[in-house]
Amino acid sequence: MDQLLTLSSREQAQMKELKDIVKAYDAVLKSGKQCALATVVLVEGSAYRRAGARMLITEDGELTGAISGGCLEGDALRKARLAMAQQQPILVTYDTMDDDDAKLGVGLGCNGIIHILIEPVHPSDSNNPLALIKQVLSKRQNAVLVTLFSLADRKAKQPGTCLLLDSEGQTLGNLENTSIKDKIVADAESVLRQGQSETKAYFREAEYTGFIELVKPVISLIIIGAGNDAIPLTQMAAVLGWETTVVDGRPNYALAERFPQATRILVAKPEQVCPQIVFDEHTVMVLMTHNYNYELALLKQVLPLNPVYIGILGPKKKLERLLGELEDDGLKITEQQLDHIYGPVGLDIGSEGAEEIALSIMAEIKAVLSQRNGHSLKYKAVSIHNKVAS
Repeated sequence: MDQLLTLSSREQAQMKELKDIVKAYDAVLKSGKQCALATVVLVEGSAYRRAGARMLITEDGELTGAISGGCLEGDALRKARLAMAQQQPILVTYDTMDDDDAKLGVGLGCNGIIHILIEPVHPSDSNNPLALIKQVLSKRQNAVLVTLFSLADRKAKQPGTCLLLDSEGQTLGNLENTSIKDKIVADAESVLRQGQSETKAYFREAEYTGFIELVKPVISLIIIGAGNDAIPLTQMAAVLGWETTVVDGRPNYALAERFPQATRILVAKPEQVCPQIVFDEHTVMVLMTHNYNYELALLKQVLPLNPVYIGILGPKKKLERLLGELEDDGLKITEQQLDHIYGPVGLDIGSEGAEEIALSIMAEIKAVLSQRNGHSLKYKAVSIHNKVAS
């Protein structure tokens, strides 16, 4: 499997969460309410959510996102109201290593220590945490967010979400020009190059911990075909927070009324499609036009671009015929390109009907991008969660 296919389940879930939080924050701005951002910055042991999980909390108790399986949210709301009243970030720690959950009062049932930073959000600050997150989501590029906090001295200043590094090397944020800024920026650049979030220790007037988080773009799903069987595929993609583009040559099929949850709808001939699509390591495509000639012409355009996933609806004989005709026409198809073609599309889960077929397609895309085989977790011998490097 190519090294590019590294968008993990946790990263995908967190990208959807960030989009939901930003949408909720826009509504908060219009209402004039106060709000705070709670971020899981460090987990020792096991917990339902890992570092990078976030939740937006309004002064009247509206919650968007999650920092646990539902156990911490009530207590976090109380702490967030305190942070908003004091207008200062606070670090909260929940220790669930003790079997006596009654001591904690939230009944977690986990076996770890969870550190959560709660930051009041100041709309007047152009570099507040939500402004930085919105900046990350505005581009289909990798970026790094740095959240700085002090575990050693809870009374020390908690800088919070203080730095954004984009893929072009530009920085934004409220990180003060101190002796550790250059080191933090260098570590953020390293995370951007290596493609792996890290947790680092820094020393200034107090000991600080930095959660240096790599944030990747959401999955872009290109659906070629605007038939009825494409509708549930766009609906499921929307639930996961993926961006979807529906493409068809028939203007009476490719309609916003038929695909209200699609990000974009294109009416285009095969040769007009690729120039209007941004292909990157998070772009996947499914061909389901039921029009052989359209798909043959489109594949001739798409294969040289080497997308990480091309799913083709229909029997294996159809795929073999498509590839054979392309080769007869002079297109050299590499082993790498063949590895990225999935036909018949979808996991073998016994699907019948458009909705179940859509489920099998979504599951296969998810498995491919996560470098998994789609087996039952029952038979997995190791932890289901990847650990963040520290």
